[in-house]
Amino acid sequence: MRNAATALITRVVATALVVIVIGLLPWLSGRDPALSVLRARSADQEPTPEALGAIRAELGLDQSPLQLFGRWFGGVLRGDFGRSWTSGDEVLPSILSAAGVSLTMMLAALLIAVVIAVAVCLPTLIRGARGTLRTGPTGVTASTLAAVPEFLLATLLMLGFAVWLRWLPPYGWEGGQHLILPALALGLPAGGFLGRLVDDTLPAVFAERWVGLWRSAGCTPARIAAAAVRRAVPAVVPLFGLVAVGLTGGAVAVEAVFAVPGIGRTALDAAESQDLPLLQGSVLILVLLGVVAGLLAQLTRRRLLGPGLRDEALTLTMPVTTVGRLQRVVPIVCAVLLAVVIGWGLFLEPLELDTTARLAAPNWTHPLGTDSLGRDVLARVGHGAAATAGVAILVCLASYVVAMVAGFLPSVTTGAAETANAVPPVIAGIVVAAVLGPGTIGASIAVALVSWPSLAAHAAALVQETRAAGYLTAQRAIGSSPTWILTRHVLPAVAGPVARHAVIRLPAIALALASLGFLGLGSQPPAPEWGATLAESLPYVERAPWAALAPVAMLLLLAALAVSLSTLPAPRRTPAAEGIRG
Repeated sequence: MRNAATALITRVVATALVVIVIGLLPWLSGRDPALSVLRARSADQEPTPEALGAIRAELGLDQSPLQLFGRWFGGVLRGDFGRSWTSGDEVLPSILSAAGVSLTMMLAALLIAVVIAVAVCLPTLIRGARGTLRTGPTGVTASTLAAVPEFLLATLLMLGFAVWLRWLPPYGWEGGQHLILPALALGLPAGGFLGRLVDDTLPAVFAERWVGLWRSAGCTPARIAAAAVRRAVPAVVPLFGLVAVGLTGGAVAVEAVFAVPGIGRTALDAAESQDLPLLQGSVLILVLLGVVAGLLAQLTRRRLLGPGLRDEALTLTMPVTTVGRLQRVVPIVCAVLLAVVIGWGLFLEPLELDTTARLAAPNWTHPLGTDSLGRDVLARVGHGAAATAGVAILVCLASYVVAMVAGFLPSVTTGAAETANAVPPVIAGIVVAAVLGPGTIGASIAVALVSWPSLAAHAAALVQETRAAGYLTAQRAIGSSPTWILTRHVLPAVAGPVARHAVIRLPAIALALASLGFLGLGSQPPAPEWGATLAESLPYVERAPWAALAPVAMLLLLAALAVSLSTLPAPRRTPAAEGIRG
């Protein structure tokens, strides 16, 4: 009871902290908002102390941080989000209009995700209902879809269906045709994630005793399949909130790629123009969408289970994934290709300009061609690995350290973890960029803030399992000290598996950093970061597709590496063996 109360308090505190940070953005930004407003209203007017003072008094920026937050939060509670600093219009109507566009796109994406999820788990469902299921699913197709970030998939869809085939419009929001590509870019990864969750849970369901009883009683495969779905879905419903969070964060990047006037693009434009009232409202709506989706997922799970099955539902276990020889070779191939391209590119100069070779096709001098400024694409890809993969290693290490500490204090850190889990990296990047400005440091902090919860949850589960092991009870009975048990048994049992989990998440962290770079929130030009390089090449994709395809290929190799690592089985150790070695 005490732990539950502590967890509830931390949830409230963490959510309140997010709201406070959003409310104090004008004060936290470290830049003079009055100057931004003056430039937006009249670019020719001199920024005299009198003019800036008048704007501060008009907007209330001369107040203390506490007064500033109180005025903003009080207005939000009354439904008044203030007025835009650049246009002077009320913020709330603009946000509601943009949110309507985003919700339409997200609902269409959710429909696509459900279709994809059904297609992924249907073979397992049919074999299990007929009693012919022998091994757990590999889930490679679903994992591949889930691992490709939305901004990268949006780029590929635009290249394929809008630029080359010319079947669909590449930009805008005017009719049903403009909805297809953005919805696909959001829905395909979400469908792969959902499908993998249900597909991995079904074998455990079909292994339960009731399935055999129903089959021997003459129940049809269709009825058994329906009951299996009813049994499997509640176990993964809490993770459906992650899908909504992914849709929320992915919508920002997808709207930027396809120029969709949604809430994500509104937030990006507001961050770029320092229109802080509009940015505050947009980010608050995006965060609330993720939080509400998580709460709805929890309530839905409890409703589906009923009071009698809530404890039993926790006993479902994931099957051991079968791994073939080809799947063991894939990570080696991906790693070798990445190493070869990066190593080759490091011997070239990434910032050397050659205006006579702008947008040149691949040749012996420039194996991957040149970009719009005549810079060698291979050189930029090679040197960009440090800004993408190199920074990702540091972020991953920081997340691992935080997760290990949080794993031993679950009741204290649960609220912070759930709140961080409800904030996509892109939203965190927008907030951090508003405070620190866009750059590598800000992007690293943003990704680190939201990448530790899954590792912390894994660490907490291992700590609980290890502390409850029988051999530790024996250690306590013979008088072993808590420090001895912690350092010789609990820490070794937790550190290794969580470290492996962190390594598996490394490519995903690199992709998150690349997405921030693509949106202009990470490394700034002329730094050759992969996401930023892709963003620079998109306007010239029809004339020089190779300039965009090179960073796309590197990011896809990272995604393939993440998938192949995630399908490899973990080394299996028994607690008893740990106790004997201790």
